[in-house]
Amino acid sequence: MMTKQPTVFCDIDGTIFKYRDFNTYTTTNPEVLPGVIECMTEWFNDDVYIVLTTARPEYLRTHTIIELKNSNIPFHQLIMGIGRGSRYLINDSEEPEKPRAFSFALNRNDGFNIKIK
Repeated sequence: MMTKQPTVFCDIDGTIFKYRDFNTYTTTNPEVLPGVIECMTEWFNDDVYIVLTTARPEYLRTHTIIELKNSNIPFHQLIMGIGRGSRYLINDSEEPEKPRAFSFALNRNDGFNIKIK
């Protein structure tokens, strides 16, 4: 049986980097939160597809990619300009007893160490 590649959707500010106001992004350096690099590197090496999401405006795309690469944050795709409010993940499931959508609501700036496989 072929294993399907999992996907992680992960916010950036307050989750990967310590939260900063939009107006300080280009004048301050990001601070990677505890456990993030190790966890995301493990996901990436385990063939997990990583989609980063952020409310940062599109004009900060190049700056954001540079910050992520300089901080050794692996990812496959970056989605910019999403709403700053609540976020919902909606997905189907082939078998009701085996859900295929999960969520983790983290405290801002705490970092993470989440096992997904």
